[in-house]
Amino acid sequence: MKKYIEIYEYYRRLITNGQMKYGDKMPSIRSATTIFSVSKTTIENAYFELQADGYIISSPKSGYYVSNYTPIEATQSNADPDAQHILYDLKSGGADKNSFDISLWQRYIKSALRQQDRLLSYSDNQGEADLREALAKYIREKRNVTASPDRIVVGAGVQNLLGILCSLIDDRDTVSFPDKSFVQGISVFKDYGFTVKTRDKNAKIIYVSPSHMTSYGDVMKTKRRLELVKHSEINHSLVIEDDYDNDFLYQSKPTPSLFALSGGGNVVYMGSFSNVLIPGIRISFMVLTKELAEKYKKNIDKYAQAASKTEQIALCQYIRDGHINTQTRKIRRLYTAKTKQFYDEINRQMKNVNCKISDNGLQVKIEVPPFDTTRLTDNGIAVNIKEVTQDYAKLVIVPSAIDSSDIPHIVSLLKKSIE
Repeated sequence: MKKYIEIYEYYRRLITNGQMKYGDKMPSIRSATTIFSVSKTTIENAYFELQADGYIISSPKSGYYVSNYTPIEATQSNADPDAQHILYDLKSGGADKNSFDISLWQRYIKSALRQQDRLLSYSDNQGEADLREALAKYIREKRNVTASPDRIVVGAGVQNLLGILCSLIDDRDTVSFPDKSFVQGISVFKDYGFTVKTRDKNAKIIYVSPSHMTSYGDVMKTKRRLELVKHSEINHSLVIEDDYDNDFLYQSKPTPSLFALSGGGNVVYMGSFSNVLIPGIRISFMVLTKELAEKYKKNIDKYAQAASKTEQIALCQYIRDGHINTQTRKIRRLYTAKTKQFYDEINRQMKNVNCKISDNGLQVKIEVPPFDTTRLTDNGIAVNIKEVTQDYAKLVIVPSAIDSSDIPHIVSLLKKSIE
């Protein structure tokens, strides 16, 4: 093992187990060369890796400090006891460890960190200009969403952006969601004083995620999209199109965006990279209508940028170099195969089970006789329990985060829990 990696691992362990805490100063590079009897370059490489992975931060003319990193042990000690018992997560929709090239991303982060002069200033409130330019090109080519960069707002997750959007809407009228599973979005609108309903045709704001309409992964058909566009135009409704999961339309052909169908006149388009890259990269964006964009510009000083400037710089170049398209194709293949394998394994091991792959291809839906659902946790698995009656139980399984080689064993545990 290279010496700088040994030093990296040494400090990583001190930080993750809590022996070095947030704000602690790292030894200077000169001091560390003496402590470890290595060259200055070796220490610099080790510190650079620690910084790239988020363990330490650099303070100009001051040195390196431990970042606001939460030790793993501390997180686990406060966790739900049941969650600690879970061996296989079939619920959260997390990423497969092989789904994303971390080393490639680290190179882009390192490249961004070298732009020291740029990092000495706060990020643009609206998002880095070059990233917004790259996003404008990306969504135009990918989803036929044509909008200038000055109508794009970057944020740290969709929930963050919804807060900005709510503050731009003067009339606190009714907002309609497809169902109650959109918990975070619903909470934001309620916090801002909106009346929240589900499937309300008379709502002045209609929130939809066409590629993930419900918790079952239903996809909105093109006919229904056209009807919604026409309805919103006639009733002067604002449509919020959350394009979540559009990249995963395995079972059906990709359908046109509402923004494109409407010409963008009354549609706010929202996108995110958490599901295409990894959940830890919290960069999302929204395309405002012309009127809302003008209002945002007038009040831009009220909105601080929450997304990491370093990650914005890295993502911009990542998109420009074409890696985002390669990544999308990679995860399509990976998750298509995994979902299909889980579906086939259920049919092989569990006879007479009503089993179906969701429209968006990310979930396996099963209907089984009613059972004691606590047995799932007892057997170390977590699934989405959607409905339990005297006649049946409906479960939704999201196999994205598990290893393909574990699927036969996991299905056997599922069978043991249900039968």
